[in-house]
Amino acid sequence: MSKFLRSLTLIALPALTLALGMHLGARFEQQKMSEEYAVMEEIMGGGTGSGTVVEDPEKEVDITLLWSVWRLLARHYIEPGELQTTPLLHGAVSGLVDAVGDPYTSFMPPKENKEFKQSLNGTLQGIGAELTEKEGRVVIVAPLKGSPAEAAGLLPGDIITHVDGLSMEGVSLNDTVDKIRGPKGTTVVLTVERAGSEESIDFSIVRDDIKVPSTEFEIKKFAGKKIGYIALNRFGDTTTTEVAEEVKGFVRQNVDGIIFDVRFNGGGYLDKAVDLSSMFLKQGKVVTVARRGGDDTQYYVSGRPIAADVPLVILINEGSASASEIFAGALQDAGRAKIIGKKSFGKGTVQEVFELPGGTSIRITTARWLTPNGKDLGKEGVHPDIEVDRTKEQMEAKEDPQMEKALEVVTGK
Repeated sequence: MSKFLRSLTLIALPALTLALGMHLGARFEQQKMSEEYAVMEEIMGGGTGSGTVVEDPEKEVDITLLWSVWRLLARHYIEPGELQTTPLLHGAVSGLVDAVGDPYTSFMPPKENKEFKQSLNGTLQGIGAELTEKEGRVVIVAPLKGSPAEAAGLLPGDIITHVDGLSMEGVSLNDTVDKIRGPKGTTVVLTVERAGSEESIDFSIVRDDIKVPSTEFEIKKFAGKKIGYIALNRFGDTTTTEVAEEVKGFVRQNVDGIIFDVRFNGGGYLDKAVDLSSMFLKQGKVVTVARRGGDDTQYYVSGRPIAADVPLVILINEGSASASEIFAGALQDAGRAKIIGKKSFGKGTVQEVFELPGGTSIRITTARWLTPNGKDLGKEGVHPDIEVDRTKEQMEAKEDPQMEKALEVVTGK
């Protein structure tokens, strides 16, 4: 639910009668609504909450307060035509979900739900950046490859402070996203704080269609050897099929090693991370989904690897999150791959999407991810075996020391 800013506007007028009339009018309204307020006061119990966790809200929670507020709006709001039922209902549900305090648990109205599904399928419109919320501030997880956000120079870890000059302090993640989105061809100006920079930086970005291919691949020649290279941009619907075809092609061409690049990959579906791990591991666990009450679920490889013995390196950075961390963490714990780059983002919780009436849905954090060795990805992330930085200046100059190190390691040079 949108946050309400309570403002008091003082207009200096030389007419005491106006002030007196306002005062008497307020007294009259107080008397007229006293009965309704008394009911609300009784419901709220003086504003004291028990803090009790309920298992069956329909039986244990009295939501008379909600209906009382709705009735008050219907009777007294100055513009009754603006009180549309569906937006009010969605706002109430959003407020309920936002009160949980978890940035990854969210209610998605029809438009947002549709855009969320499109993003997982690689088709969306906007600036092309994955955002999250940390300590009440909106942070860029990663700009999508080939997106306007990447072209403008946004980096993982940038904190968005203003959108088109409007402060985002106290504004929720969903509301910030709504302000950034817009029609193709229009411009949005983001003001960000960046680690290492004393002053804020403005980025003027033209919104566009964002079409993100699931994978990009090529054969690289290095030190007289053939290295298969796969850049994975998301863990979406078609990822398993695309990657399997490419890896089989590399095996047929007798590559000497494979580099898997999940830098700036914000994640996607859990089962795709399990599928990809299964292509390179003969046996073993991929991830533990630790749920409340100790009802954990273990995910293991399929036992049908495609390239179980080909030397493997995985590239990660601060924008590698979620399914990317599961994939990299599983192969690192198994000793199957060397991890090169920078520590990953650390997004270690599981969200399940539940479809709701009217084209809406709710995303709920239901579990945490643990690597096979028990590492909590949300607290620790994935630490590279070989840490190599890549600066903004190197990115702009198309220099890639992380890739260079990966080629050296995978070829044994």
